[in-house]
Amino acid sequence: MEENENTTLRAITEAAKTEFSEKGFRGASLRNIVKKANVTTGAFYGYFKSKEELFDALVGEQAEHMMNTYIRAQESFAALTPEEQLAGVGGVSGECMDEILEYIYRYPVETKLILCCSEGTKYENFVHEMVEIEAEATHKFNSVLQDLGIESRLLNPKLEHILISGMFAAYFEMIIHDMPYDEARGYLKELRTFYTAGWQSIMGF
Repeated sequence: MEENENTTLRAITEAAKTEFSEKGFRGASLRNIVKKANVTTGAFYGYFKSKEELFDALVGEQAEHMMNTYIRAQESFAALTPEEQLAGVGGVSGECMDEILEYIYRYPVETKLILCCSEGTKYENFVHEMVEIEAEATHKFNSVLQDLGIESRLLNPKLEHILISGMFAAYFEMIIHDMPYDEARGYLKELRTFYTAGWQSIMGF
């Protein structure tokens, strides 16, 4: 009995991944998912109450892991002394980005669902939330630089938002376009070098 239930659940989730990937959350049809899974509507509702709950079941763990990893990195950097922050710019965040990269390549389908197919769900602003966290961290680091006597030049908020959004867009392009993992690691290294130098130049430290 348990084996049959696992088979049914697996059929539903695999059909859902295909449907959401092809049509996005808004365009996806429960009728199509049930049909592709070759189960009854009643069987579906035995596992999920709604399309929203199904989508959450597919990507919730991955979204939470990525966001928590990112937040922990920001907190770790903020916990450093001002001198350590200045000396280690890019170090903690770089390790975080490496860790997240390795993780999303273990869950490429789920990651793409979050990034490309989540409009209409609580995940549709996932990247925007990361951008806002990064912007807040930038403001805090700007204050640290000023406390160290460095005349940091904080950006115009609009330009700051554009640059941070562009950074995340470039980062996630790797998984969206199926770049091989080894190639993505090299790409990320160059991306980090580019953005670290850019921020140093613009903020004047």
